[in-house]
Amino acid sequence: MTLFPRWWPRGITPPTMPTHQRIFQISQETKLLTKCHWQPKPRNKPTVLLIHGLEGCTESHYIIGLSHKIWGKGWNCIRINQRNCGNSEHLTPTLYHNGLSQDYRQIIQEITEQDGSQLNWLIGYSMGGNLTLKLAGEIGSALPSLRGVAAVSPNIRPASCVRALQRSSNWIYHHHFLRSLKAKLARKNQLYPGKWDLSQLANIQTMWKFDDIFTAPDGGYQDAEDYYAKSAAENVLSAIAIPTLIITAQDDPFIPYEIFTNPALAENPFITVLAPTHGGHCGFFQNQQPGEDPFWAENRILDWIQSQIAKLSKN
Repeated sequence: MTLFPRWWPRGITPPTMPTHQRIFQISQETKLLTKCHWQPKPRNKPTVLLIHGLEGCTESHYIIGLSHKIWGKGWNCIRINQRNCGNSEHLTPTLYHNGLSQDYRQIIQEITEQDGSQLNWLIGYSMGGNLTLKLAGEIGSALPSLRGVAAVSPNIRPASCVRALQRSSNWIYHHHFLRSLKAKLARKNQLYPGKWDLSQLANIQTMWKFDDIFTAPDGGYQDAEDYYAKSAAENVLSAIAIPTLIITAQDDPFIPYEIFTNPALAENPFITVLAPTHGGHCGFFQNQQPGEDPFWAENRILDWIQSQIAKLSKN
């Protein structure tokens, strides 16, 4: 369920779906590369912003698939590369990590103020899901144009998720992520030589160690444990004050279902959790249903946003 959807044909981008590359200035030294799809008269349309997961990018299959559906609904869509992703290493001297939720607040504020986008939804997958929920908890109701958020397979307790990822049964996923992160850091070091000491890079065998030596100190954390604890979205779930959808599978191989027993999820009336028995990690492949393709979670997200829009129109 986790691997199969990656190779399922997604079809071509609709010819009527224009793509505009846009770079958002996050800070004096950091920019984010995005792909924007604006409808005619975009100010009058909802805008859905998408954040990929660890070592993904704007071209990840689930980001492409959902963007096509969003466009088909007549809504605007913005696909966001996290820092250093999608060949954007040159746009920031920093590494990306689970705690950079304010990057996405900056983007939403810009499209609100400069583009007049007043109906915005933020959707995140995996690590992007943690960032999405973290932002929602941090802002409360302080960003009125953000009407709701959704998170698919979010790693809301990073330490537990990294431990699960490092199990022997998950070696294929762990090896993929770690190898990719090492290669990215090596490329990054060519752009910013001497910023990181790579003498230990070849000997690192776990994600935890990589974060301990590189990710955590680069992000201003003491070590991996401090980084995981402070960047966890579960810390702010009780503060979420906008409509929120969480989709997670009980058989996700490295997002333990037990982390979703947090009382804040059940007690917060703004949060809805869908937790099917099967779905893997960001997979959720279903048998063909009338009017739907096989990607169950993407269809549920669209239904949920549509219901939120309907509620807003009644107010």
